[in-house]
Amino acid sequence: MSDKLFRWFKIIYAIQARPGINAKELAERCETEERTIYRDLRSLDSLAPITNIGYGKGYTFAGDFAVYPFNWTQQEAMVFSMLPSFVDQSNMPPGFDTAYDKVMAAHFRQKRRDRDLLEHVTDIIQMGSPAYREDAPNFLFQVIQAIVEEKTITAVYHTQSRNQQTERDIDPYYLVPRDQRFYLIGYCHHAEEVRTFRLSRFRSIEMTNRTFNRGDFNIKNYLKNTWSIERGNDQIHFKVKFSPDVARYVKEEEMFVRPRMTDLPDGSLLFEVTVNHDREFITWVSQYGPDAEILAPVSYRERMKERLKKWSKLYEQE
Repeated sequence: MSDKLFRWFKIIYAIQARPGINAKELAERCETEERTIYRDLRSLDSLAPITNIGYGKGYTFAGDFAVYPFNWTQQEAMVFSMLPSFVDQSNMPPGFDTAYDKVMAAHFRQKRRDRDLLEHVTDIIQMGSPAYREDAPNFLFQVIQAIVEEKTITAVYHTQSRNQQTERDIDPYYLVPRDQRFYLIGYCHHAEEVRTFRLSRFRSIEMTNRTFNRGDFNIKNYLKNTWSIERGNDQIHFKVKFSPDVARYVKEEEMFVRPRMTDLPDGSLLFEVTVNHDREFITWVSQYGPDAEILAPVSYRERMKERLKKWSKLYEQE
């Protein structure tokens, strides 16, 4: 098995170094027979995208595959690091120790480069902090690192609605920017479901050695019909008429849902969209003041009337 393993590495490195190398040349490099090379290539098919360029033209890699930089998963790296424990090194050919050390050293050098780049990127991204906290820690680096390495995090999280802190294990799936804030979407082991967490509400984060798999989780389906980040179970179809003065600005808005916009003869804009929660959408519409008129649903039009009455009474008081 050890001879076969080293031969496979030789084949992969030879194809990477010389795209188009043929089976005869591979056999010469590996000091074996061509039929052995063909057998090895069939075995390697599930490990590397080796493709035959054409009859008599040799082999190359499909796509952008390369052995270095390493594209190992955490499990693959762990398994390879344990290789010396599973083989009888006394039967290994000369050079096994140095070859193994070079491979692992290259892997850790790449991890170090990735970490340095990630630290640099997170230093560039400047985040705000809650007004009530003077020394809010920035966990952006730890979260991105855990997402990239697919590692579960142990965290203390403050739930604002209950004014409580809880310790949770979270599998971090995605980091989503919304309204000048970052939100973490991931599987919460405490709640036993996928949840959305505001990054500034974490009190501590520590990456564990436990790995996770996103499975069939789809971020687009998770956030479907979500106006910003707050999700609900409703399907509310809004119709809003924007005045000519703001219509062109509404069209420039960067949105997370796809609205239907119709230009009206007087220059105004009919804006239609379906969302699963109302609060964030109503807040967005309200910023346009009298330049935005809710046409439907009628119940929300009535709510806006009541809100305006309360505001009017507030400012009428002396």
